[in-house]
Amino acid sequence: MATPIHTPRVNNNDDVVKLIRVVVKPGDWVDAGALVAEVETDKASFTVESEQEGFVLAVLPQLDDMIAVGSVLCWLGQSADEKPPAAATAAAPDNRTVAEPTVKAAQLLAKYGLQASDVPASGARLGVKDVEDYLAAKGQPAAAPRAERPPVAVDAVSLPPIVPGAAETLTSSERGMLRTVLWQRDEAVPGYVEIEYDAAAWDRAASEFQRRERLMLSPLLSLMAYRLAQVAKENQRLNSTIVGEDRFVYGPINLGFTVQSDTTLYLVVVENAQDMTCREFIDRLGTLQRSALAHRLRAPEASGATISFSSMARWNAKRHIPVLPPQTALIVAHASASPDGRGILGATYDHRVLTGFEALSGLEGVSRPEGFT
Repeated sequence: MATPIHTPRVNNNDDVVKLIRVVVKPGDWVDAGALVAEVETDKASFTVESEQEGFVLAVLPQLDDMIAVGSVLCWLGQSADEKPPAAATAAAPDNRTVAEPTVKAAQLLAKYGLQASDVPASGARLGVKDVEDYLAAKGQPAAAPRAERPPVAVDAVSLPPIVPGAAETLTSSERGMLRTVLWQRDEAVPGYVEIEYDAAAWDRAASEFQRRERLMLSPLLSLMAYRLAQVAKENQRLNSTIVGEDRFVYGPINLGFTVQSDTTLYLVVVENAQDMTCREFIDRLGTLQRSALAHRLRAPEASGATISFSSMARWNAKRHIPVLPPQTALIVAHASASPDGRGILGATYDHRVLTGFEALSGLEGVSRPEGFT
């Protein structure tokens, strides 16, 4: 029986993604966990892996197509000559190319609940004016028409180097990091605050929890991340972003947690952390960490973070200023404590969404080992 592989959601606010790489063809055998394709948005790219083994029966979209999240990317079967569902192959030609929206156009689409496929594009990319003209034709003019952002001036680092060398193609994870950094540069208004806290109290609480739950490893960082999810549940403004000119408050709390595996930095995501017990959260995060260390993460396990936690204590860093993941307002930074039991907690925050006081209040909440006894 044919089984579909669906197009993953890369970011919460993206309903379409671009197919940038396909590594299989009809007739190929794939193992569970094998790389099938790679998709991207303006801000991130992710690999698509097969969740089971089988023969590739059909790949529906074409390279560089804009494809809907959740749509069938390809079909697998138990034999190479098995036929994919007739409805699926018949529907493939209707999977037309959708003009990729600019960042501002994507924000305007989200504000009015539109898809990129709803709006005719006047050029190679869908622009703000295209969306505004569409709204006006439907009798719903945009609240505040605004022009496209002028082209960004070429940075000095983008100029051809004068020293001889060789260009290297970035990996998918490196391209994701590049888009994350560019999102913070081009969209967010980042600020940074930090506080001192009693790291010794957290160490004692983690040791007690480890003893009580009979855990092999210290749950310190997992407990602090769980505490952050609790704080965000109490103050939902921390769990939000800006879309257009509105604050967008997320429903679920999807806790992002940084994991370094070799030279790759992952942001694994514990979905719906607000509904978990502390032990459930620790177990789920542990599973994701092991998958990241083995480079076996699936796209949904590394996308959709709404608030995040990062630590560099493993490398004895005394403080660090992390980059905000796209469409988030806060990432907490944990570092190595001093010998006297004092530590530093920092936070990078999007000043469009939060004030410095709100970011500090969030840190104060995380600094207290509460809510998991």
